Amino acid sequence: MVKQKFSNWSKDDLIKEIKKIQKRKKYGIVWDEEKIPETVVVQCREKLPVLKEVKNKEIKKDKDQADNILIEGDNYHCLSVLNYTHKGKVDLIYIDPPYNTGNAGFVYNDKIVDLNDTYRHSKWLSFMSRRLKLAKNLLKRTGTIFISIDDNEQSQLKMLCDEIFGERNFIALIIVQVNKGGRDYLQLAKTHEYILCYGKSEVSELNELSKDVSTFKLEDDQGKYEIRELRNRNPKFNRKNRPNLFYPIYINKSIQDKNKHCAISLTKSKGYELSTIPTNSKGEEGCWRWGKPLTEKNIVKNDPDKSQVVAKQKKDGGWNIYEKSRKYTTKAKTIWDETEMRTERGTIVLREIFGKPVFDHPKPVELVEKIIRLGAKKDSVILDFFAGSGTTGHAVLNVNAEDGGERQFILCTNDEDNNGHEMKIATDICHPRIEKVINGYKDSKGQSCGNYKANMKYYRTNFVDAEQTDMNKKKLVDECTEMICLKENCFDEVKSGKQFKIFKRNGGKYLGVIYDDDGIEPLKKEIKKLNKKFNVYVFSLDESAREEEFEDIIDSVDLKPIPEVILNVYRRIFK
Repeated sequence: MVKQKFSNWSKDDLIKEIKKIQKRKKYGIVWDEEKIPETVVVQCREKLPVLKEVKNKEIKKDKDQADNILIEGDNYHCLSVLNYTHKGKVDLIYIDPPYNTGNAGFVYNDKIVDLNDTYRHSKWLSFMSRRLKLAKNLLKRTGTIFISIDDNEQSQLKMLCDEIFGERNFIALIIVQVNKGGRDYLQLAKTHEYILCYGKSEVSELNELSKDVSTFKLEDDQGKYEIRELRNRNPKFNRKNRPNLFYPIYINKSIQDKNKHCAISLTKSKGYELSTIPTNSKGEEGCWRWGKPLTEKNIVKNDPDKSQVVAKQKKDGGWNIYEKSRKYTTKAKTIWDETEMRTERGTIVLREIFGKPVFDHPKPVELVEKIIRLGAKKDSVILDFFAGSGTTGHAVLNVNAEDGGERQFILCTNDEDNNGHEMKIATDICHPRIEKVINGYKDSKGQSCGNYKANMKYYRTNFVDAEQTDMNKKKLVDECTEMICLKENCFDEVKSGKQFKIFKRNGGKYLGVIYDDDGIEPLKKEIKKLNKKFNVYVFSLDESAREEEFEDIIDSVDLKPIPEVILNVYRRIFK
Protein backbone atom coordinates (compact mmCIF):
# COMPACT_ATOMS: atom_id res chain seq x y z
CA MET A 1 0.00 0.00 0.00
CA VAL A 2 1.25 3.50 -0.84
CA LYS A 3 1.57 5.72 2.26
CA GLN A 4 -0.33 9.00 2.20
CA LYS A 5 1.71 12.22 2.73
CA PHE A 6 -0.60 14.17 5.01
CA SER A 7 1.86 17.04 5.51
CA ASN A 8 0.68 18.72 2.30
CA TRP A 9 -3.04 18.36 3.09
CA SER A 10 -5.20 21.32 4.06
CA LYS A 11 -7.27 21.34 7.24
CA ASP A 12 -10.45 20.71 5.24
CA ASP A 13 -8.84 17.76 3.45
CA LEU A 14 -7.77 16.22 6.77
CA ILE A 15 -11.27 16.68 8.25
CA LYS A 16 -12.79 14.95 5.22
CA GLU A 17 -10.33 12.07 5.54
CA ILE A 18 -11.09 11.64 9.25
CA LYS A 19 -14.83 11.58 8.57
CA LYS A 20 -14.25 9.03 5.81
CA ILE A 21 -12.25 6.82 8.19
CA GLN A 22 -14.95 7.13 10.86
CA LYS A 23 -17.56 5.88 8.41
CA ARG A 24 -15.62 2.72 7.66
CA LYS A 25 -17.08 -0.57 8.76
CA LYS A 26 -15.92 -1.86 12.11
CA TYR A 27 -16.44 -5.44 10.94
CA GLY A 28 -16.54 -6.95 7.49
CA ILE A 29 -14.40 -7.22 4.40
CA VAL A 30 -12.45 -4.15 3.30
CA TRP A 31 -10.39 -3.76 0.14
CA ASP A 32 -8.87 -0.97 -1.92
CA GLU A 33 -11.85 -0.51 -4.23
CA GLU A 34 -10.84 2.76 -5.84
CA LYS A 35 -7.14 2.15 -6.46
CA ILE A 36 -7.53 0.82 -10.01
CA PRO A 37 -11.05 1.42 -11.38
CA GLU A 38 -12.34 -1.16 -13.84
CA THR A 39 -12.40 0.07 -17.43
CA VAL A 40 -15.77 -1.50 -18.29
CA VAL A 41 -17.33 0.26 -15.29
CA VAL A 42 -15.80 3.65 -16.12
CA GLN A 43 -16.97 3.19 -19.72
CA CYS A 44 -20.60 3.34 -18.57
CA ARG A 45 -20.15 6.94 -17.47
CA GLU A 46 -19.84 7.90 -21.14
CA LYS A 47 -21.58 5.04 -22.95
CA LEU A 48 -24.80 3.20 -22.09
CA PRO A 49 -25.10 -0.48 -23.01
CA VAL A 50 -27.89 -1.75 -25.27
CA LEU A 51 -28.51 -5.03 -27.08
CA LYS A 52 -28.38 -5.81 -30.78
CA GLU A 53 -29.74 -9.11 -32.01
CA VAL A 54 -27.50 -11.22 -34.26
CA LYS A 55 -30.18 -12.72 -36.49
CA ASN A 56 -28.01 -15.31 -38.23
CA LYS A 57 -27.19 -16.94 -34.88
CA GLU A 58 -30.80 -17.45 -33.79
CA ILE A 59 -31.78 -21.09 -33.21
CA LYS A 60 -35.49 -21.60 -33.91
CA LYS A 61 -36.55 -25.22 -33.69
CA ASP A 62 -40.03 -24.98 -32.17
CA LYS A 63 -42.24 -21.89 -32.54
CA ASP A 64 -44.30 -22.95 -29.50
CA GLN A 65 -41.31 -22.95 -27.13
CA ALA A 66 -40.04 -19.92 -25.19
CA ASP A 67 -36.77 -18.35 -26.28
CA ASN A 68 -33.57 -18.93 -24.37
CA ILE A 69 -31.01 -16.12 -24.46
CA LEU A 70 -27.27 -15.88 -25.14
CA ILE A 71 -25.68 -12.43 -24.74
CA GLU A 72 -22.16 -11.80 -26.04
CA GLY A 73 -20.35 -9.05 -24.18
CA ASP A 74 -18.65 -8.14 -20.93
CA ASN A 75 -20.85 -9.47 -18.16
CA TYR A 76 -20.89 -6.11 -16.35
CA HIS A 77 -22.59 -4.60 -19.40
CA CYS A 78 -24.84 -7.67 -19.79
CA LEU A 79 -25.95 -7.44 -16.16
CA SER A 80 -26.61 -3.73 -16.57
CA VAL A 81 -28.99 -4.42 -19.47
CA LEU A 82 -30.62 -7.27 -17.53
CA ASN A 83 -31.26 -4.87 -14.64
CA TYR A 84 -33.76 -3.25 -17.00
CA THR A 85 -35.15 -6.35 -18.71
CA HIS A 86 -35.13 -8.89 -15.86
CA LYS A 87 -35.16 -7.12 -12.50
CA GLY A 88 -36.79 -9.49 -10.00
CA LYS A 89 -37.50 -12.15 -12.66
CA VAL A 90 -34.67 -14.67 -12.15
CA ASP A 91 -35.23 -17.76 -10.00
CA LEU A 92 -31.72 -19.22 -9.98
CA ILE A 93 -28.22 -17.97 -10.71
CA TYR A 94 -25.25 -20.28 -11.13
CA ILE A 95 -21.80 -18.86 -11.89
CA ASP A 96 -18.29 -20.25 -12.17
CA PRO A 97 -16.18 -17.07 -11.93
CA PRO A 98 -12.39 -16.88 -12.33
CA TYR A 99 -10.72 -18.33 -9.23
CA ASN A 100 -7.87 -15.77 -9.17
CA THR A 101 -5.22 -18.48 -9.11
CA GLY A 102 -2.60 -16.29 -10.75
CA ASN A 103 -2.85 -17.85 -14.21
CA ALA A 104 -4.62 -16.49 -17.29
CA GLY A 105 -8.05 -17.20 -15.79
CA PHE A 106 -8.57 -13.70 -14.36
CA VAL A 107 -8.07 -10.64 -16.54
CA TYR A 108 -8.62 -7.15 -15.11
CA ASN A 109 -8.46 -4.16 -17.45
CA ASP A 110 -7.06 -6.36 -20.25
CA LYS A 111 -4.18 -7.61 -18.09
CA ILE A 112 -3.70 -11.02 -16.53
CA VAL A 113 -3.68 -10.68 -12.74
CA ASP A 114 -0.75 -12.79 -11.54
CA LEU A 115 0.38 -13.90 -8.08
CA ASN A 116 2.86 -11.04 -7.80
CA ASP A 117 0.18 -8.37 -8.13
CA THR A 118 -0.14 -6.89 -4.64
CA TYR A 119 -3.67 -5.73 -5.45
CA ARG A 120 -4.87 -9.03 -6.91
CA HIS A 121 -7.37 -9.72 -4.12
CA SER A 122 -8.66 -6.13 -4.21
CA LYS A 123 -9.08 -6.30 -7.98
CA TRP A 124 -10.93 -9.60 -7.75
CA LEU A 125 -13.22 -8.37 -4.98
CA SER A 126 -14.02 -5.15 -6.85
CA PHE A 127 -14.71 -7.19 -9.98
CA MET A 128 -17.02 -9.62 -8.16
CA SER A 129 -18.70 -7.05 -5.91
CA ARG A 130 -19.99 -4.94 -8.79
CA ARG A 131 -21.37 -7.96 -10.62
CA LEU A 132 -22.94 -9.62 -7.58
CA LYS A 133 -24.73 -6.40 -6.62
CA LEU A 134 -26.22 -6.18 -10.09
CA ALA A 135 -27.06 -9.89 -10.03
CA LYS A 136 -28.87 -9.61 -6.69
CA ASN A 137 -31.32 -7.14 -8.27
CA LEU A 138 -32.28 -9.77 -10.84
CA LEU A 139 -33.27 -12.46 -8.34
CA LYS A 140 -36.84 -12.98 -7.27
CA ARG A 141 -37.41 -12.69 -3.52
CA THR A 142 -37.47 -16.49 -3.41
CA GLY A 143 -34.42 -16.84 -5.67
CA THR A 144 -31.06 -18.45 -4.93
CA ILE A 145 -27.49 -18.10 -6.18
CA PHE A 146 -24.81 -20.81 -6.38
CA ILE A 147 -21.16 -19.78 -6.91
CA SER A 148 -18.28 -22.18 -7.64
CA ILE A 149 -14.96 -21.22 -6.05
CA ASP A 150 -11.75 -22.69 -4.63
CA ASP A 151 -9.41 -21.84 -1.74
CA ASN A 152 -7.84 -18.81 -3.42
CA GLU A 153 -10.90 -16.61 -2.80
CA GLN A 154 -13.38 -18.78 -0.89
CA SER A 155 -13.03 -16.99 2.44
CA GLN A 156 -13.11 -13.54 0.81
CA LEU A 157 -16.13 -14.49 -1.30
CA LYS A 158 -18.00 -15.77 1.75
CA MET A 159 -17.59 -12.42 3.53
CA LEU A 160 -18.46 -10.50 0.36
CA CYS A 161 -21.67 -12.51 -0.08
CA ASP A 162 -22.50 -12.06 3.63
CA GLU A 163 -22.35 -8.32 2.95
CA ILE A 164 -24.30 -8.33 -0.33
CA PHE A 165 -26.93 -11.04 0.30
CA GLY A 166 -26.97 -10.92 4.10
CA GLU A 167 -25.35 -13.35 6.52
CA ARG A 168 -28.69 -14.84 7.55
CA ASN A 169 -29.44 -15.68 3.90
CA PHE A 170 -26.40 -17.98 3.71
CA ILE A 171 -27.69 -21.48 2.93
CA ALA A 172 -24.60 -23.71 2.64
CA LEU A 173 -20.97 -24.11 1.67
CA ILE A 174 -20.99 -27.24 -0.48
CA ILE A 175 -17.82 -29.29 -0.89
CA VAL A 176 -17.47 -30.87 -4.34
CA GLN A 177 -14.97 -33.65 -5.00
CA VAL A 178 -13.63 -32.56 -8.39
CA ASN A 179 -10.57 -34.81 -8.48
CA LYS A 180 -10.59 -38.08 -6.54
CA GLY A 181 -6.83 -38.59 -6.77
CA GLY A 182 -6.08 -35.05 -5.67
CA ARG A 183 -3.64 -32.49 -6.97
CA ASP A 184 -0.52 -33.96 -5.43
CA TYR A 185 1.84 -31.06 -6.20
CA LEU A 186 0.56 -29.47 -2.98
CA GLN A 187 1.55 -30.50 0.54
CA LEU A 188 -1.85 -32.15 0.83
CA ALA A 189 -3.42 -33.66 -2.28
CA LYS A 190 -6.39 -31.36 -2.83
CA THR A 191 -9.48 -33.16 -4.08
CA HIS A 192 -12.20 -30.56 -3.71
CA GLU A 193 -13.62 -27.18 -4.59
CA TYR A 194 -16.62 -25.35 -3.14
CA ILE A 195 -20.03 -24.02 -4.09
CA LEU A 196 -21.37 -21.13 -2.02
CA CYS A 197 -25.16 -20.95 -1.86
CA TYR A 198 -27.21 -17.91 -0.75
CA GLY A 199 -30.86 -16.98 -0.89
CA LYS A 200 -32.13 -13.57 -1.97
CA SER A 201 -34.13 -13.44 1.26
CA GLU A 202 -35.19 -15.53 4.22
CA VAL A 203 -38.04 -17.06 2.21
CA SER A 204 -35.65 -18.62 -0.32
CA GLU A 205 -35.94 -22.41 -0.21
CA LEU A 206 -34.24 -25.26 -2.03
CA ASN A 207 -36.05 -28.25 -3.46
CA GLU A 208 -35.38 -31.75 -2.22
CA LEU A 209 -33.81 -34.29 -4.57
CA SER A 210 -35.49 -37.47 -5.76
CA LYS A 211 -34.44 -40.66 -4.00
CA ASP A 212 -33.50 -43.79 -5.89
CA VAL A 213 -36.63 -45.84 -5.20
CA SER A 214 -34.80 -49.01 -6.26
CA THR A 215 -33.02 -48.84 -2.89
CA PHE A 216 -36.36 -49.32 -1.08
CA LYS A 217 -36.26 -53.02 -0.20
CA LEU A 218 -39.69 -53.30 1.41
CA GLU A 219 -43.08 -53.30 -0.31
CA ASP A 220 -46.75 -53.64 0.59
CA ASP A 221 -50.05 -53.11 -1.22
CA GLN A 222 -49.41 -49.34 -1.35
CA GLY A 223 -45.98 -49.62 -2.93
CA LYS A 224 -42.33 -49.52 -1.93
CA TYR A 225 -41.21 -48.06 1.37
CA GLU A 226 -38.38 -47.90 3.89
CA ILE A 227 -38.73 -48.00 7.65
CA ARG A 228 -37.82 -45.23 10.05
CA GLU A 229 -37.80 -45.53 13.83
CA LEU A 230 -40.64 -43.72 15.54
CA ARG A 231 -38.65 -43.02 18.68
CA ASN A 232 -36.74 -39.78 19.16
CA ARG A 233 -33.20 -40.78 20.13
CA ASN A 234 -32.15 -37.30 21.31
CA PRO A 235 -31.42 -37.36 25.10
CA LYS A 236 -32.60 -33.73 25.37
CA PHE A 237 -36.19 -34.85 24.92
CA ASN A 238 -37.95 -37.12 27.43
CA ARG A 239 -41.28 -37.76 29.16
CA LYS A 240 -40.75 -34.76 31.45
CA ASN A 241 -40.36 -32.06 28.80
CA ARG A 242 -42.38 -33.84 26.09
CA PRO A 243 -45.15 -35.61 28.08
CA ASN A 244 -47.50 -35.68 25.08
CA LEU A 245 -44.93 -37.73 23.15
CA PHE A 246 -44.49 -40.39 25.83
CA TYR A 247 -46.97 -43.27 25.87
CA PRO A 248 -46.87 -47.08 25.61
CA ILE A 249 -47.48 -48.92 22.35
CA TYR A 250 -48.94 -52.43 22.51
CA ILE A 251 -47.78 -55.20 20.17
CA ASN A 252 -49.47 -58.34 18.83
CA LYS A 253 -46.61 -60.51 17.65
CA SER A 254 -48.94 -63.20 16.36
CA ILE A 255 -50.19 -60.91 13.55
CA GLN A 256 -47.39 -60.31 11.06
CA ASP A 257 -47.04 -59.29 7.43
CA LYS A 258 -44.67 -60.85 4.89
CA ASN A 259 -41.85 -58.55 6.15
CA LYS A 260 -42.34 -59.89 9.72
CA HIS A 261 -43.72 -56.56 10.86
CA CYS A 262 -46.17 -56.94 13.72
CA ALA A 263 -49.53 -55.30 14.38
CA ILE A 264 -49.72 -52.60 17.06
CA SER A 265 -52.33 -50.71 19.05
CA LEU A 266 -52.42 -47.78 21.45
CA THR A 267 -54.78 -49.61 23.79
CA LYS A 268 -54.18 -52.78 25.75
CA SER A 269 -56.53 -55.58 24.71
CA LYS A 270 -56.60 -59.29 23.98
CA GLY A 271 -53.52 -60.18 21.96
CA TYR A 272 -52.04 -56.72 22.58
CA GLU A 273 -50.66 -57.29 26.07
CA LEU A 274 -46.98 -56.86 25.11
CA SER A 275 -45.92 -53.19 25.43
CA THR A 276 -42.93 -50.98 24.69
CA ILE A 277 -42.01 -47.42 25.60
CA PRO A 278 -39.60 -45.05 23.83
CA THR A 279 -35.98 -44.86 24.99
CA ASN A 280 -33.29 -42.42 23.90
CA SER A 281 -29.74 -43.11 22.72
CA LYS A 282 -28.62 -43.52 26.35
CA GLY A 283 -31.23 -46.21 27.01
CA GLU A 284 -33.22 -43.87 29.26
CA GLU A 285 -36.90 -43.01 28.97
CA GLY A 286 -37.35 -40.74 25.96
CA CYS A 287 -40.28 -39.95 23.67
CA TRP A 288 -41.76 -40.73 20.28
CA ARG A 289 -41.56 -38.41 17.28
CA TRP A 290 -45.33 -38.42 16.93
CA GLY A 291 -48.08 -37.68 19.40
CA LYS A 292 -50.92 -40.12 20.04
CA PRO A 293 -53.43 -38.65 17.53
CA LEU A 294 -51.01 -38.90 14.58
CA THR A 295 -49.88 -42.39 15.53
CA GLU A 296 -53.49 -43.54 15.94
CA LYS A 297 -54.35 -42.12 12.51
CA ASN A 298 -51.62 -44.26 10.88
CA ILE A 299 -52.51 -47.56 12.58
CA VAL A 300 -54.76 -50.16 10.96
CA LYS A 301 -55.42 -52.57 13.80
CA ASN A 302 -54.85 -56.26 13.10
CA ASP A 303 -53.47 -55.50 9.61
CA PRO A 304 -49.76 -54.60 9.58
CA ASP A 305 -49.76 -54.76 5.78
CA LYS A 306 -52.10 -51.74 5.58
CA SER A 307 -50.89 -50.05 8.77
CA GLN A 308 -48.31 -47.27 8.35
CA VAL A 309 -46.84 -47.88 11.83
CA VAL A 310 -45.61 -51.36 12.76
CA ALA A 311 -43.42 -53.17 15.28
CA LYS A 312 -40.40 -55.37 14.68
CA GLN A 313 -38.52 -57.47 17.19
CA LYS A 314 -34.83 -56.80 17.74
CA LYS A 315 -32.17 -59.49 18.05
CA ASP A 316 -31.95 -58.90 21.81
CA GLY A 317 -35.65 -59.59 22.18
CA GLY A 318 -36.70 -55.96 22.53
CA TRP A 319 -38.98 -54.11 20.15
CA ASN A 320 -38.70 -51.16 17.77
CA ILE A 321 -41.64 -49.21 16.42
CA TYR A 322 -41.30 -48.07 12.81
CA GLU A 323 -42.97 -45.61 10.49
CA LYS A 324 -43.30 -46.82 6.91
CA SER A 325 -41.67 -43.93 5.08
CA ARG A 326 -42.78 -43.31 1.52
CA LYS A 327 -40.90 -40.06 1.22
CA TYR A 328 -39.33 -40.26 -2.22
CA THR A 329 -37.29 -37.08 -1.85
CA THR A 330 -34.37 -36.17 0.37
CA LYS A 331 -32.43 -33.06 1.29
CA ALA A 332 -29.17 -32.63 -0.61
CA LYS A 333 -26.01 -33.15 1.43
CA THR A 334 -23.22 -30.59 1.70
CA ILE A 335 -20.60 -32.98 0.30
CA TRP A 336 -21.00 -33.92 -3.37
CA ASP A 337 -18.67 -36.81 -4.11
CA GLU A 338 -20.48 -38.56 -6.96
CA THR A 339 -18.33 -39.54 -9.93
CA GLU A 340 -20.41 -37.24 -12.13
CA MET A 341 -19.22 -34.20 -10.18
CA ARG A 342 -15.59 -34.52 -11.29
CA THR A 343 -14.09 -31.95 -13.63
CA GLU A 344 -12.97 -34.63 -16.09
CA ARG A 345 -16.63 -35.32 -16.85
CA GLY A 346 -17.05 -31.79 -18.21
CA THR A 347 -13.96 -32.17 -20.39
CA ILE A 348 -15.20 -35.49 -21.80
CA VAL A 349 -18.60 -34.08 -22.78
CA LEU A 350 -17.08 -31.09 -24.58
CA ARG A 351 -14.62 -33.34 -26.40
CA GLU A 352 -17.50 -35.51 -27.60
CA ILE A 353 -19.39 -32.47 -28.89
CA PHE A 354 -16.44 -30.83 -30.68
CA GLY A 355 -14.20 -33.82 -31.34
CA LYS A 356 -11.26 -32.17 -29.59
CA PRO A 357 -10.41 -30.23 -26.39
CA VAL A 358 -11.77 -26.68 -26.72
CA PHE A 359 -12.10 -25.34 -23.17
CA ASP A 360 -10.05 -25.73 -19.99
CA HIS A 361 -11.76 -27.17 -16.90
CA PRO A 362 -15.43 -26.91 -17.93
CA LYS A 363 -17.87 -27.79 -15.16
CA PRO A 364 -19.67 -31.14 -15.54
CA VAL A 365 -23.20 -30.89 -16.92
CA GLU A 366 -24.36 -33.20 -14.11
CA LEU A 367 -23.16 -30.76 -11.45
CA VAL A 368 -25.24 -27.91 -12.88
CA GLU A 369 -28.19 -30.26 -13.40
CA LYS A 370 -28.10 -31.02 -9.68
CA ILE A 371 -28.07 -27.30 -8.87
CA ILE A 372 -31.05 -26.77 -11.20
CA ARG A 373 -33.01 -29.54 -9.47
CA LEU A 374 -32.27 -27.89 -6.13
CA GLY A 375 -32.90 -24.27 -7.01
CA ALA A 376 -35.39 -24.17 -9.87
CA LYS A 377 -38.97 -25.11 -10.66
CA LYS A 378 -40.22 -26.33 -14.02
CA ASP A 379 -40.90 -22.79 -15.28
CA SER A 380 -37.89 -21.02 -13.76
CA VAL A 381 -35.58 -18.48 -15.36
CA ILE A 382 -31.92 -19.48 -14.83
CA LEU A 383 -29.00 -17.10 -15.32
CA ASP A 384 -25.28 -17.75 -15.77
CA PHE A 385 -23.25 -14.58 -16.37
CA PHE A 386 -19.92 -16.43 -16.50
CA ALA A 387 -21.32 -18.84 -19.08
CA GLY A 388 -18.02 -19.83 -20.71
CA SER A 389 -18.53 -23.01 -22.70
CA GLY A 390 -22.31 -23.02 -22.06
CA THR A 391 -22.59 -25.82 -19.49
CA THR A 392 -25.54 -24.16 -17.76
CA GLY A 393 -27.55 -23.91 -20.98
CA HIS A 394 -26.76 -27.56 -21.76
CA ALA A 395 -27.88 -28.58 -18.25
CA VAL A 396 -31.17 -26.64 -18.49
CA LEU A 397 -32.00 -28.34 -21.80
CA ASN A 398 -31.22 -31.78 -20.32
CA VAL A 399 -33.39 -31.26 -17.21
CA ASN A 400 -36.28 -29.88 -19.29
CA ALA A 401 -36.16 -32.96 -21.50
CA GLU A 402 -36.07 -35.19 -18.43
CA ASP A 403 -39.14 -33.80 -16.64
CA GLY A 404 -41.03 -31.87 -19.33
CA GLY A 405 -40.09 -28.52 -17.82
CA GLU A 406 -40.12 -25.14 -19.55
CA ARG A 407 -37.17 -23.53 -17.81
CA GLN A 408 -35.44 -20.71 -19.70
CA PHE A 409 -31.73 -19.94 -19.54
CA ILE A 410 -29.90 -16.66 -19.98
CA LEU A 411 -26.20 -17.02 -20.70
CA CYS A 412 -23.72 -14.12 -20.71
CA THR A 413 -20.16 -14.52 -21.92
CA ASN A 414 -17.49 -12.52 -23.71
CA ASP A 415 -15.97 -13.46 -27.05
CA GLU A 416 -12.33 -13.37 -26.03
CA ASP A 417 -9.72 -15.87 -27.16
CA ASN A 418 -9.90 -19.05 -25.11
CA ASN A 419 -6.53 -19.74 -23.48
CA GLY A 420 -4.54 -20.98 -26.45
CA HIS A 421 -7.31 -22.99 -28.13
CA GLU A 422 -7.53 -20.42 -30.96
CA MET A 423 -11.30 -20.23 -30.55
CA LYS A 424 -13.57 -17.40 -29.46
CA ILE A 425 -15.59 -18.25 -26.37
CA ALA A 426 -19.05 -17.02 -27.43
CA THR A 427 -19.03 -17.55 -31.20
CA ASP A 428 -16.82 -20.65 -31.50
CA ILE A 429 -17.67 -22.58 -28.32
CA CYS A 430 -20.75 -21.50 -26.36
CA HIS A 431 -23.13 -20.89 -29.28
CA PRO A 432 -22.06 -23.95 -31.31
CA ARG A 433 -22.36 -26.15 -28.23
CA ILE A 434 -25.96 -25.08 -27.53
CA GLU A 435 -26.76 -25.42 -31.23
CA LYS A 436 -25.40 -28.98 -31.30
CA VAL A 437 -27.27 -29.94 -28.13
CA ILE A 438 -30.57 -28.56 -29.48
CA ASN A 439 -30.15 -30.14 -32.92
CA GLY A 440 -28.60 -33.38 -31.62
CA TYR A 441 -25.13 -34.92 -31.82
CA LYS A 442 -23.43 -38.32 -31.51
CA ASP A 443 -21.15 -39.11 -28.57
CA SER A 444 -17.93 -41.15 -28.80
CA LYS A 445 -19.95 -44.41 -28.62
CA GLY A 446 -22.20 -43.37 -31.47
CA GLN A 447 -25.17 -42.77 -29.20
CA SER A 448 -27.54 -39.92 -30.03
CA CYS A 449 -27.53 -37.03 -27.54
CA GLY A 450 -29.61 -33.89 -27.28
CA ASN A 451 -32.08 -33.15 -30.08
CA TYR A 452 -34.50 -31.00 -28.07
CA LYS A 453 -37.46 -28.79 -28.87
CA ALA A 454 -35.89 -25.47 -27.91
CA ASN A 455 -35.00 -22.03 -29.24
CA MET A 456 -32.28 -19.49 -28.54
CA LYS A 457 -31.80 -15.84 -29.44
CA TYR A 458 -28.32 -14.36 -29.71
CA TYR A 459 -27.56 -10.77 -28.69
CA ARG A 460 -24.42 -8.66 -28.65
CA THR A 461 -23.90 -5.64 -26.40
CA ASN A 462 -23.63 -2.26 -28.12
CA PHE A 463 -23.46 1.31 -26.81
CA VAL A 464 -25.00 4.76 -27.17
CA ASP A 465 -23.65 8.04 -25.80
CA ALA A 466 -24.59 8.61 -22.16
CA GLU A 467 -24.81 12.42 -22.24
CA GLN A 468 -28.53 13.07 -22.04
CA THR A 469 -29.06 15.43 -24.93
CA ASP A 470 -32.27 15.22 -26.95
CA MET A 471 -30.29 13.70 -29.82
CA ASN A 472 -28.78 10.99 -27.62
CA LYS A 473 -32.16 10.21 -26.06
CA LYS A 474 -33.61 9.73 -29.53
CA LYS A 475 -30.72 7.46 -30.44
CA LEU A 476 -31.30 5.36 -27.33
CA VAL A 477 -34.97 5.01 -28.33
CA ASP A 478 -33.92 3.86 -31.81
CA GLU A 479 -31.56 1.27 -30.29
CA CYS A 480 -33.71 -0.08 -27.46
CA THR A 481 -36.13 -2.36 -29.35
CA GLU A 482 -34.37 -5.62 -28.48
CA MET A 483 -34.21 -4.65 -24.80
CA ILE A 484 -37.94 -3.90 -24.71
CA CYS A 485 -38.79 -7.16 -26.50
CA LEU A 486 -36.62 -9.06 -24.04
CA LYS A 487 -38.25 -7.35 -21.07
CA GLU A 488 -41.75 -8.11 -22.39
CA ASN A 489 -40.75 -11.59 -23.65
CA CYS A 490 -42.45 -10.64 -26.92
CA PHE A 491 -40.43 -11.27 -30.09
CA ASP A 492 -42.64 -12.09 -33.08
CA GLU A 493 -42.74 -9.00 -35.29
CA VAL A 494 -46.23 -8.31 -36.66
CA LYS A 495 -45.68 -4.91 -38.28
CA SER A 496 -42.47 -2.98 -38.82
CA GLY A 497 -41.66 0.57 -39.84
CA LYS A 498 -39.45 3.54 -39.01
CA GLN A 499 -42.10 5.18 -36.84
CA PHE A 500 -43.43 2.19 -34.89
CA LYS A 501 -43.29 -1.60 -34.57
CA ILE A 502 -45.72 -4.20 -33.29
CA PHE A 503 -44.73 -7.52 -31.71
CA LYS A 504 -46.76 -10.48 -30.51
CA ARG A 505 -46.10 -13.59 -28.51
CA ASN A 506 -47.95 -16.87 -27.96
CA GLY A 507 -50.86 -16.31 -25.63
CA GLY A 508 -51.99 -13.14 -27.39
CA LYS A 509 -49.76 -10.54 -25.72
CA TYR A 510 -49.13 -7.47 -27.91
CA LEU A 511 -46.31 -4.94 -27.72
CA GLY A 512 -46.03 -1.61 -29.51
CA VAL A 513 -42.91 0.57 -29.75
CA ILE A 514 -43.24 4.17 -31.01
CA TYR A 515 -39.99 5.80 -32.16
CA ASP A 516 -41.16 9.33 -32.91
CA ASP A 517 -44.22 11.58 -32.78
CA ASP A 518 -45.39 10.53 -36.23
CA GLY A 519 -45.79 6.96 -35.04
CA ILE A 520 -48.55 7.64 -32.50
CA GLU A 521 -51.57 7.88 -34.80
CA PRO A 522 -50.61 4.96 -37.10
CA LEU A 523 -50.07 2.69 -34.06
CA LYS A 524 -53.41 3.76 -32.55
CA LYS A 525 -55.15 2.76 -35.79
CA GLU A 526 -53.54 -0.68 -35.61
CA ILE A 527 -54.56 -1.10 -31.97
CA LYS A 528 -58.18 -0.24 -32.83
CA LYS A 529 -58.10 -2.62 -35.80
CA LEU A 530 -56.71 -5.53 -33.76
CA ASN A 531 -58.92 -4.70 -30.75
CA LYS A 532 -56.32 -6.14 -28.35
CA LYS A 533 -54.71 -5.00 -25.11
CA PHE A 534 -51.25 -3.49 -25.81
CA ASN A 535 -48.17 -2.59 -23.82
CA VAL A 536 -46.98 0.57 -25.58
CA TYR A 537 -43.54 2.17 -25.20
CA VAL A 538 -43.82 5.69 -26.53
CA PHE A 539 -41.01 8.13 -27.36
CA SER A 540 -40.92 11.05 -24.94
CA LEU A 541 -38.18 13.49 -24.00
CA ASP A 542 -39.34 13.57 -20.38
CA GLU A 543 -41.07 11.21 -17.93
CA SER A 544 -44.49 11.76 -19.49
CA ALA A 545 -46.05 8.74 -21.22
CA ARG A 546 -48.19 11.17 -23.27
CA GLU A 547 -51.46 9.81 -21.91
CA GLU A 548 -53.47 12.72 -23.31
CA GLU A 549 -52.72 11.54 -26.84
CA PHE A 550 -54.12 8.07 -26.09
CA GLU A 551 -57.31 9.16 -24.30
CA ASP A 552 -59.59 7.60 -26.89
CA ILE A 553 -58.02 4.11 -26.39
CA ILE A 554 -56.65 4.48 -22.85
CA ASP A 555 -58.39 1.30 -21.66
CA SER A 556 -56.56 -0.72 -24.32
CA VAL A 557 -53.01 0.43 -23.59
CA ASP A 558 -50.46 0.34 -20.80
CA LEU A 559 -48.16 3.29 -21.59
CA LYS A 560 -44.48 3.65 -20.72
CA PRO A 561 -42.15 6.50 -21.76
CA ILE A 562 -38.89 5.69 -23.55
CA PRO A 563 -36.06 6.24 -23.03
CA GLU A 564 -36.91 7.36 -19.48
CA VAL A 565 -37.83 3.87 -18.22
CA ILE A 566 -34.36 2.70 -19.28
CA LEU A 567 -32.47 5.79 -18.14
CA ASN A 568 -33.98 5.53 -14.65
CA VAL A 569 -32.42 2.08 -14.28
CA TYR A 570 -29.04 3.24 -15.54
CA ARG A 571 -29.07 6.30 -13.27
CA ARG A 572 -29.53 3.97 -10.32
CA ILE A 573 -26.82 1.45 -11.16
CA PHE A 574 -24.23 3.82 -12.65
CA LYS A 575 -24.50 6.55 -10.02
